[in-house]
Amino acid sequence: MLFRILRIILLGFIATLQTNRAIKHFKNKQTEMTKMLSVQSLPSAEEIALAKLSSQELSAVLEANGDVQNFNVVGKDGENHSVKLPASAVKLMIEVLTQLGQGNSVSITPIHAELTTQEAADMLNMSRPTFIKLLDSGELAHTRTGNRRKVAFVDVMKFKQEIDAKRLATLDELSALDQELNLGY
Repeated sequence: MLFRILRIILLGFIATLQTNRAIKHFKNKQTEMTKMLSVQSLPSAEEIALAKLSSQELSAVLEANGDVQNFNVVGKDGENHSVKLPASAVKLMIEVLTQLGQGNSVSITPIHAELTTQEAADMLNMSRPTFIKLLDSGELAHTRTGNRRKVAFVDVMKFKQEIDAKRLATLDELSALDQELNLGY
């Protein structure tokens, strides 16, 4: 059973996580992993079913209070190998499997990544010209390399959290006003 779990984990992570060496080889020898890595196709029906099952089974064996999880993996040669994984990595695998089990594709972005304006605009669900206006107004920090603008992933996520918090506060105010005016919704 653990072999099936690790198989689906590997299927998901092979498509999304690549080592720096692989990035250098496949992406013209880039020196840092700065691009968003993503699965370019949706999982098949078989992968979805296996991901659902694997997510449930992996969640069941996750130790709630441990920093390290121990797994026994059977290699191609039939030998057992003991693998220690940080609990945070196991939680990430569970989340990836859950998303794959729901039929979603998965993107993993390193914290230190720099995004293009289009990638950042897509993450914020806005048009690129609107995003450029945010940069020009100074609401978001960015760097320039030639005529290209780059935005730190961390800054985009912080801005997104701030926008979401403002939206929720505004909705709360509107709800309170509706209740005060007895509008019935």
